[in-house]
Amino acid sequence: MGSLGTHLLSLPSSPPRSRLQSRPLLPTAAPAPAAVASTWSAPSSLRPRPRRVVTDRSQKGTMAAAIPPEASGLVHDLGSAAVTASVALALLRFFEELAKRGVFEQKLNRKLVHITIGMVFLLFWPLFSSGSYAPFLAAVAPGVNIIRMVLLGSGVMKNEAMVKSMSRSGDHRELLKGPLYYATTITFATFVLWRTSPIAIALICNLCAGDGMCIYLQFTA
Repeated sequence: MGSLGTHLLSLPSSPPRSRLQSRPLLPTAAPAPAAVASTWSAPSSLRPRPRRVVTDRSQKGTMAAAIPPEASGLVHDLGSAAVTASVALALLRFFEELAKRGVFEQKLNRKLVHITIGMVFLLFWPLFSSGSYAPFLAAVAPGVNIIRMVLLGSGVMKNEAMVKSMSRSGDHRELLKGPLYYATTITFATFVLWRTSPIAIALICNLCAGDGMCIYLQFTA
């Protein structure tokens, strides 16, 4: 008993502190910016919207791809044919007014029509595309004149000013000869030979320049 009591008295009153406990605690490291950015979410109004832009571009590309090149070329050639026919008819109307007012002699007026109509029509060929239907649409303007020559020459349609501007004597039956051949030749050269053949261009130029040489010889004689 005496030894046990002596042993208990020899024990320390409190356990010694360890070296780890005696050291001050280190401060906690701050989170990395990437970690903060990953945990923070921006408001919906400030977020970029790349998907919507990509979607719009894809929709435009889809719409452009949905329109075939043949359809766009056809629309272009229809517009070119309308412009060409309008200019040709306006030019014919101009010479009709000159013949009605008697500005030029009847034969001279006819030769001016013969020269200008074909050459002006030829100048509009570059407006058309290279599609297979382009020559047929370009031939609409002279084809309309074929119908007009037949109707006027046969007496079905009456237009004295146009008859005076295209005939030598003022007889409407003359339109079934030279003027009809003129319109038929230009129409044939357009939709059969077209601008890919130099024969078509030479044919129309010679046809129009023939009366030009007659006018030159008439004034120089």
